[in-house]
Amino acid sequence: MKITQNDIILDSDPRIRLKSEEVELPLKDEDRELLQAMLEYVKNSQDEEIAQAEGLIPAVGIAAIQLGIPKQMLAVVVPDSDGIHEAALVNPKIISQSVQNAYLENGEGCLSVKDEHPGHVFRHARIKVRAYDLIQDKKVVLAASGYFAIALQHEIDHLSGVLFYDRIDTVNPWKEDEEAEVI
Repeated sequence: MKITQNDIILDSDPRIRLKSEEVELPLKDEDRELLQAMLEYVKNSQDEEIAQAEGLIPAVGIAAIQLGIPKQMLAVVVPDSDGIHEAALVNPKIISQSVQNAYLENGEGCLSVKDEHPGHVFRHARIKVRAYDLIQDKKVVLAASGYFAIALQHEIDHLSGVLFYDRIDTVNPWKEDEEAEVI
């Protein structure tokens, strides 16, 4: 299975707002194949040569609902100063979160959102997520901070039908939080 840009649904498609269903474990072959293809899409989208050849939009994550499949599955590949954080998660649940916020200085984007939605999206600076991880082939608890935490929260939001721009303050989109970590 290979995912292309044409497989990704946009925010104009009402399916993007569906709540995703839990996935039965152990994974069925079709779910394993889908999640592996999602992970591969994200990795390939970050390789300039492959992305250009295959017409992929660069991404750090994707959720199954973005393919019109309402299953609690997501793939994230986040390069940062610590190296590369990769996860291919099934049934992810945030089990703890910091009081401190974090946000991307220039705002967030999304494969399913073509229009500009400028503004800060406040998220937790640190989270712990319980899930089954396809890469490690076991149930895990991931501790995430910084950009990795933001990417995970963005994708987990998709599983509830929430898009990043739903979290932007409509009155003051660029408002700041003095205590927040700015990335």
